[in-house]
Amino acid sequence: MSEEEVRKGLAGVVADYTAVSKVNPDSNSLLYRGYPVQELAAKVSFEEVALLLWTGELPTEAELTLFEAFERANRALDSRVKAAIDLLPLDCHPMDVGRTAVSVMGANDPLAKDSSPEAELEKAKSLFAQFPAVVAYDQRRRRALAVVPPRDDLNYSQNFLWMTFGEEAAPEVVNAFRVSMVLYAEHSFNASTFTARVITSTLSDLHSAVTGAIGALKGPLHGGANEAVMHTFDEIGIRKEESRLEAATRAKAWMEDALEKKKKVMGFGHRVYKNGDSRVPTMKAALDMMIEHFDRPEMLGLYDGLEQAMDEAKNIKPNLDYPAGPTYHLMGFDTDMFTPIFIASRITGWTAHIMEQRAANSLIRPLSAYNGVDERHLG
Repeated sequence: MSEEEVRKGLAGVVADYTAVSKVNPDSNSLLYRGYPVQELAAKVSFEEVALLLWTGELPTEAELTLFEAFERANRALDSRVKAAIDLLPLDCHPMDVGRTAVSVMGANDPLAKDSSPEAELEKAKSLFAQFPAVVAYDQRRRRALAVVPPRDDLNYSQNFLWMTFGEEAAPEVVNAFRVSMVLYAEHSFNASTFTARVITSTLSDLHSAVTGAIGALKGPLHGGANEAVMHTFDEIGIRKEESRLEAATRAKAWMEDALEKKKKVMGFGHRVYKNGDSRVPTMKAALDMMIEHFDRPEMLGLYDGLEQAMDEAKNIKPNLDYPAGPTYHLMGFDTDMFTPIFIASRITGWTAHIMEQRAANSLIRPLSAYNGVDERHLG
């Protein structure tokens, strides 16, 4: 095999077909089963989006009612999962907690060895229902707070926030959170999704594939950019008494200095979107809603200053993580919890791909070009 045939990182290689999602180059829109994600975020619940990704169609009212009843009945933090989380140190990254929790869920799932389409969908629904309790409890235990039991009179987003903070969130906060979950749900053959498909191609189980996907998402070249955005804000300094203009001026100066020093700044640019991430306007509208709701103009100043400086210097646009990070911060989530929230959303896309891979499986096993020493022998 010649050097020219090697595609490092599989760049440009089309590995398989998928009907789950695509980026339409004509409209620059991310499509879930054909629907532009910004339309879904504007009009439907996250529960409906999950069913769309899994089944290919938006649910009927009866189908949605059945799923909502199932999800609400399976929200509680399993005692075995809680016990495993409690064994983990408080200074480990929450992604370690998420990875461990899914593995424990899989070990205890009565359908673990059943890979029929019906069982796979059931397991996907269970993971969807169970994982928010993991994120909520992990943030609370790090703050020395007790578990908040779920409520079956709240929808998915309302309940997620309830279990995390122990109080009902304002409608504006619930809506912004719902929007973020819809936008993060799926994104074709990214690193974590491809990891899940590779594991599934060996005929391993669904929970193993999701656990592997979480491991891939933990890597800073794939996940964690929304956390990094808040670390940038923290480095600049969040001053609640500051005006929007004052904050923007400081942020712009910080960015100009960072770019001059060739420092990597997360939250900007995307390998897929060449004309700007189509999800950003929807997420930015949600951030604006949070800034107004919590009366935090300095956050908008920091956001605008960084964005403007990057645009003027490099003509590089923000990606989804840029508005998502400060949105979660304003809601009250600890920064290290941002990527586990991503897991809670992307479970839908991962499991949709796992089921798609299973339905038309072929072992994913690429070749390699050897460039080591020639054959040699032991004297």
